[in-house]
Amino acid sequence: MTEGKLHYGWIVIFMGMLTTIAAHGFGRMAYTIILPAMKDGLRFDYTQLGLLGTGNFIGYLTMAIIGGFLAARFGTRIVITLALILMGLTMLLTGLAQSFGYAFAMRLLTGLGNGAAYVPAMALGSAWFAMRRRGFATGIVSGGIGAGTLISGLLVPPILSSFGSEGWRYSWYFLGCAVLVISGVVFLFVRSRPDEKGLAQVGADKAEELKAAASGGAKVSSLEWGKIYKIGPVWYLGVCYFFYGASYIIYMVFFAAYLVKEMGMTQAWAGGLWAMVGGLSVFCGVIWGGISDRLGRSRGAALAYLVLALSYLVY
Repeated sequence: MTEGKLHYGWIVIFMGMLTTIAAHGFGRMAYTIILPAMKDGLRFDYTQLGLLGTGNFIGYLTMAIIGGFLAARFGTRIVITLALILMGLTMLLTGLAQSFGYAFAMRLLTGLGNGAAYVPAMALGSAWFAMRRRGFATGIVSGGIGAGTLISGLLVPPILSSFGSEGWRYSWYFLGCAVLVISGVVFLFVRSRPDEKGLAQVGADKAEELKAAASGGAKVSSLEWGKIYKIGPVWYLGVCYFFYGASYIIYMVFFAAYLVKEMGMTQAWAGGLWAMVGGLSVFCGVIWGGISDRLGRSRGAALAYLVLALSYLVY
């Protein structure tokens, strides 16, 4: 690679950010803003709406567990692309919902695509960046969650108001089409490993380059993945992430519904506040990723969870 030329790893990381914009921002976070109108349009109660969210998270959890294995087996590019196509199609089909069972099935399938896209995308930093730069790179990818939340918070309310009682359907149509477009862009530009472009990792020193060359980009076997699932810290991190998820998911799902139905706010105001939440979190991944590069992964994560816990107490 010529000195001064942009390393392809940065393009891949930007594609990872696009993936999280689509997977989390459009596929999951947008549901929060669409939910009140969807409730009125389908005459669902809050229990049913909560179950739709549960179906989405069941799908996400299922693929989050095996998404890494699938990416190692078939390639990150293929898995992310197919996952986004699944998401885009099922989001379009969600707009056709007439019954709870149908809507639940579509949200479940969208969740499957979400998990299959998100997990490999978050691993792009490890594949393309040397150890000392991975936290920062992964933070860029995770910034897509906030960016997607910001975009959906600003975009969905005007669609809802423009199409009246059918606005929630058109919201899903629009978002589904956006995810399908992103799937095509990701397919064109994402590469699973630097060796596919004849490159070393971003920021790699000579020793790391030699180690990467010796590995030859070999795929991880199912036996090796079996060993990974037997590592204690992996399950420990899983438990930590479970409690993190449990702490914000309920709040997230009913955020807009509470503001609109209980506090009397307009969809535009609720969407604006949700967009603010997303906007404030865009750079948090980069900031916390940089902190983890300096303090270490464990201390960085512990500090982030402490700040989150304090914010819940204040709220």
